[in-house]
Amino acid sequence: MPDLRRFFPILGWARVYSRADLGNDLLAAVIVTIMLIPQSLAYALLAGLPPEAGLYASILPILIYAVFGTSRVLAVGPVAVVSLMTAAAVGEVAAAGTADYATAALTLAAMSGVMLLAMGVLRLGFIANFLSHPVISGFITASALLIAAGQLGPLLGVKVSGDTLPELLGGLLGGIGGVNWITAMIGAAAVGFLVWVRKRMKGWLRGLGVPAQVADALTKAGPVLAVAGTTVLVWGLGLEARGVAVVGAVPQSLPPFTTPVFDADLWRAMLVPALLISLIGFVESVSVAQTLAARQGQRIVPDQELVALGAANLGAAVTGGFPVTGGFARSVVNADAGAATPAAGAFTALGLAAAALLLTPLLFFLPKATLAATIIVAVLGLVDLSVLRRTWDYSRADFAAVAGTVLVTLGAGVEAGVSVGVAVSVLLHLWRTSRPHVAEVGLIAGTQHFRNIHRFEVLTHPSLVTLRIDESLYFANTRFLEDMIMARLAEAPEVRDVVLMCSAVNEIDMTALETLEAINAHLRGLGVRLHLSEVKGPVMDRLKRCHFLQTLTGQVFISQYDAWCALAR
Repeated sequence: MPDLRRFFPILGWARVYSRADLGNDLLAAVIVTIMLIPQSLAYALLAGLPPEAGLYASILPILIYAVFGTSRVLAVGPVAVVSLMTAAAVGEVAAAGTADYATAALTLAAMSGVMLLAMGVLRLGFIANFLSHPVISGFITASALLIAAGQLGPLLGVKVSGDTLPELLGGLLGGIGGVNWITAMIGAAAVGFLVWVRKRMKGWLRGLGVPAQVADALTKAGPVLAVAGTTVLVWGLGLEARGVAVVGAVPQSLPPFTTPVFDADLWRAMLVPALLISLIGFVESVSVAQTLAARQGQRIVPDQELVALGAANLGAAVTGGFPVTGGFARSVVNADAGAATPAAGAFTALGLAAAALLLTPLLFFLPKATLAATIIVAVLGLVDLSVLRRTWDYSRADFAAVAGTVLVTLGAGVEAGVSVGVAVSVLLHLWRTSRPHVAEVGLIAGTQHFRNIHRFEVLTHPSLVTLRIDESLYFANTRFLEDMIMARLAEAPEVRDVVLMCSAVNEIDMTALETLEAINAHLRGLGVRLHLSEVKGPVMDRLKRCHFLQTLTGQVFISQYDAWCALAR
């Protein structure tokens, strides 16, 4: 009988749940709930949806993740980049503010959920490895800049639309004459306050003698203080009548039951965006989960994370939400607040449900400029332009990939940017492995070690060439190896033996095998023998199942030193 804990991790940690865990989880849930209320509202507006959709997308998905997830501290819900991608995708098929737009958004969540579940069942978590970390950093940085630029409109009281940086800045410049200065002052004050909260508030409170734990909690509640203060200000001074845009009426209810639309044309139109959202969301979530798990001496299971995120997105789809994933900021806060198990997430969901039932009438006069300020301050923490300098110093190819991803994202939008990022990551991998590092090696005198002849003082023999292959051989790189061997023999007609040192070769595919057979035949015609050395067991097992070893003109040596002793005479 299979261990159900593999499919339902809750059965593992719930069996040993203690009173101490309960206390830690409740405290973490209070802190994260306070942080998530304004953040959820803001990310819903970023996705082009009513603010309550953010609360709805933060309740059932968190509960579902607590059942299926393997991270003890990952907090699932709306995040900035996925919200922006949602707006870009849904904006292509429906007009913002309509019922069709909301339905398309939850349908997008359902599509993402199905894709993630399928990937998890098929154990395709490794697919995320094809997205290089520098490219992802470039995409997130560019997306954060796009998000911040898009929120300058609400911050200043100007209507701005567009999916690219030129469009957003053009719209902002075109509407600069219509700035509502009261809105702008509220927005600027909110940004300044939130920046101060992040950088200075904790130290200021500690200087006043406030205990560290209380100071930390108040600092994390900074966005709530900004929401409360500006809401009271707008209400008390009647600023809505002076053009300050407010959130307005927010339904006072738990998430409704909703159903995705099973329309072939709609699914076809959103197929690629759903796949990209799934990949980006999974990579971001797993990166955060692995980082926090390593910090606490725990581990996560990527394939099970796919299942958990897929189920969470299906939960969002049936409760009026939109695509969700694990968020960096909320997860870090959850971990720092002392969350011991995923139950902290479940308690957070209950807190958000209570907020949806009891607190939404208080949000009527909440200025949208405050939510814009919350988004801007949050996403600017994701901007990492230093990745450009680091990649330039280390690898020009990686720099080109990062710079290209950033420029395409800013200039053509998030969907094009992430598509280019995926394509460039795969192409870089193929380009690098298609040109494997192959070193001609010689013997270091007095040892049995072989090193690159261009880097070390080594012994060589005029009739022997040894090439160390530092990559698995497959269809894309065997021609490179063949060309290198032929070029080397053209330089030294006295060579009678060629040894391929295979200590770093983990795989030889069928195309590579055929190329080796062709090299063997060509060398036979030149009177040169082909040998192999240090072939790994699994590779040798496959070679024994074909006729290559029977036709090999030379031998297979256990070690390169054995080959040297036998051939360098």
